[in-house]
Amino acid sequence: MNILNKEELQKQIKEGKEISLDGILDEFKSLLRESIQTASEVEMDSHLGYEKHQESDNPNYRNGTNKKTLKSKYGDVDVAIPRDRDGTFEPQLVKKRETLLKGSEDMILSLYTKGMSVRDIQHHLDDLYGYQLSEQTISNITSAIIDKAKEWQNRPLEPIYPIIFMDATVLKIRVDRVVKNIAAYIMLGITIEGKKEILGIWIGENETSKYWLTLLNELKNRGVDDVLIFAIDGLNGFNQAIEAVYPKAEIQRCIVHQIRSSLRYVSWKDRKAVAKDLKTVYTASTEEDAQSALLEFDELWGKKYPHITQSWTNNWNQLATFFKYPKPVQTLIYTTNPIESLNSSIKRRTKGKGSFPTIDSAFKMLYLATQEVQEKWSRNGLRNWSEIYPQLCIFFSEIMEKYTK
Repeated sequence: MNILNKEELQKQIKEGKEISLDGILDEFKSLLRESIQTASEVEMDSHLGYEKHQESDNPNYRNGTNKKTLKSKYGDVDVAIPRDRDGTFEPQLVKKRETLLKGSEDMILSLYTKGMSVRDIQHHLDDLYGYQLSEQTISNITSAIIDKAKEWQNRPLEPIYPIIFMDATVLKIRVDRVVKNIAAYIMLGITIEGKKEILGIWIGENETSKYWLTLLNELKNRGVDDVLIFAIDGLNGFNQAIEAVYPKAEIQRCIVHQIRSSLRYVSWKDRKAVAKDLKTVYTASTEEDAQSALLEFDELWGKKYPHITQSWTNNWNQLATFFKYPKPVQTLIYTTNPIESLNSSIKRRTKGKGSFPTIDSAFKMLYLATQEVQEKWSRNGLRNWSEIYPQLCIFFSEIMEKYTK
């Protein structure tokens, strides 16, 4: 169905009549109004079992219309929805008490996902589309997503994720009337088919072994029996929890986080040189070469910056895990970069937001943002997975034989 008749439009232009976007929009709204009312009449025909003006033995019959103004992304649309005598008619296209046309709620959720506050969304709709919604209405729309988000958070998971990444992003959230920096932990798994999947979001707990144990047991209860490699930031107590719940899994501490931590207290004049010499450690061909490079680094910088070598030595077992694997696997696991890109996207969305009024409001935004990213990920698999997967099958043959039969 065309919005405007092409021939009629050509005729008007030839006759010199003024054609404006507003006029075209009004024409479209008129067509939209007619379409909604026609569809509602058809729904009423189906409900009653006979068409308008047709004779019937049904004691229930049409009883006028209910007039209502629908808010849409094209502006206000006035419609008249038929009603029946018994009040049993339940229209599906435009439901009772519904004032937002389908598509508007999606738009509101999209704006919320992009970091706009409820008040900002209210002003945006008024300025661009010329209709006003109360803050409470908008808040109700975004709040409705909570149940869906919690259902997603508790959904069953795959029995195996060869690799799981875990990282944190810090959000400003109002708690007990005070705005605090609170960590939100996001876990991303790589499926056996090489697809990225966000496994869950956890907000507001302290980094303790007990907390991580609870989180990993939650994964177990949701069906995750095996994990081959955890790629994580230096989260306090997480190593111990992994060893307790997934004792056969290996742990790779994020090299990029380790570098940042190493350079944190290095003076600006030395930073470039220290970073260059430190690079010889994590770019070495073998673990033995890396250990030699660390000794050479300590000879150069150990007296001035003893904390760097000490930190690398203390965490060596988790930092050096990737050396045993071929290059494609190394490139994938030596950093939590796959999840950091997601966190960067979240930071961009929240940059101008200030703070979240509640933990639930932060959770809603994170859920919507992750679903938007997940939609993009679903189209493509992980690069080089065809090379990585066979290697993992060999290194973890005892576990993988359960999933390759």
